[in-house]
Amino acid sequence: MSLAVTHSRALDGLAAPEVTVEVHLANGLPSFTLVGLADTEVKEARERVRAALLNSGLEFPHNKRITVNLAPADLPKESGRFDLPIALGILAASGQIDGQKLAGCEFAGELSLAGDLRPVRGSLAMGLALRRLGSPRALVLPQASAQEAALVDGLVIHAASHLLDVVKALLPGDAAQPLPRPQAAPARMVAVGADLREVKGQTGAKRALEIAAAGGHSVLMVGPPGTGKSMLAQRFTGLLPPLSESQALESAAVLSLTGAFDARRWGQRVIRSPHHSASSAALVGGGSPPRPGEISLAHEGVLFLDELPEFPRAALEALREPLESGRIVISRAARQAEFPARFQLIAAMNPCPCGHHGSALRSCRCTPDAISRYQGRISGPLLDRIDLQVEVPAVPAETLAAAPDGEASTVVLERVLQAQQQQLARQNCLNAELTGEALDTHCALDSAAAGFLQTAAARLGWSARSFHRVLRIARSAADLSHSATVQASHIAEAIQYRRVLAVS
Repeated sequence: MSLAVTHSRALDGLAAPEVTVEVHLANGLPSFTLVGLADTEVKEARERVRAALLNSGLEFPHNKRITVNLAPADLPKESGRFDLPIALGILAASGQIDGQKLAGCEFAGELSLAGDLRPVRGSLAMGLALRRLGSPRALVLPQASAQEAALVDGLVIHAASHLLDVVKALLPGDAAQPLPRPQAAPARMVAVGADLREVKGQTGAKRALEIAAAGGHSVLMVGPPGTGKSMLAQRFTGLLPPLSESQALESAAVLSLTGAFDARRWGQRVIRSPHHSASSAALVGGGSPPRPGEISLAHEGVLFLDELPEFPRAALEALREPLESGRIVISRAARQAEFPARFQLIAAMNPCPCGHHGSALRSCRCTPDAISRYQGRISGPLLDRIDLQVEVPAVPAETLAAAPDGEASTVVLERVLQAQQQQLARQNCLNAELTGEALDTHCALDSAAAGFLQTAAARLGWSARSFHRVLRIARSAADLSHSATVQASHIAEAIQYRRVLAVS
């Protein structure tokens, strides 16, 4: 036959739209033409496919006019993922394999010049797309990529290490040799991280992190250098409950888009710590084609921004929408991509340029104007979106010399688990996600608590957003104390976490 059709998938954000690879062989001046809005990486497949076929001992139709069409034509295609379906299309069109067997499979894989199959990005996104559509097709991938896709239940996945492995499986009749299935998905490894008990002192900061973990809130820690802000942030994931199956798959799928997924960390919460020199595109995503940024790679995990005022202002302002919506839409002239970005923000900063403003151990050298300018690098609207603002003071030497006296992460985690179970049973979401009527219903106050909150809001000049965030924090504090109602004591504690920095 002179026409063959294979199936594959492109990447469009976290989606994986189907791509039909049509290969036609015709008489005429020998050529190899590839059409269908292909990027440079895809066009280079002509040379990789030619060399891979010849070095694998297969026949390449040198004397034919080869036309490869990647449909739909208006969908951009990138990376070397189409090498394998193009090569199989040429073999089927030239009669070297059974073209009818191609219809029941989808293929993706980059070919080396020797015919070896190299892994591709986004194999988990391909698997999720197949499951979402209920497609009966099997998925044929390189060995490492097949191992990733096998995390999605209910799919037929085959692994191949070389082009010849796939060719042998597509031979006509009894000559076919079936491809192996990838190994079963690895069991979730229990993360053994640093313990919160190792942080000496800082009782107030530990309590704030416990409330943040229980309700899904964001945190800003302010204090002199060396007081344990980074240590606290690195131990925060140990206070978070295990990911559900769907959360783990979404997190792994986003990491798979950049090749950052590690099967050894399957099911564990991610903590991303970008350097403060990161650009807006690195933080929220960008490029052409659009790629996920740090906020999406931290999906269902933690984003730790140390030295918060040192980040470019444009990068910090880009965090506003994702903090509210849990997603990011990257728009370019030619296309638009949406990525999930439901993360918990843990930020840390010094109170002034020298770092010792308010310290009881060292005097500050900064002028009031310098302190104001430094803190002013964080805009009021962004600061308003951070739930808890907690002071992390300098720790006296006698406290550092003493043995740890705090609670272990496992003890705090148990309380967090109980609080989150209460929230999910009551409102089917964490407190940080409460909005509208649900917020009024589940954060209802008695007259004393309501009057206290209204007085504080009027004196401190809060926005409506700050008012509602205090309600959510108080609801989380109430859940940790197993209280069915939000009381004045919970409101008072929540108010203390909104007064470290002034919102301008």
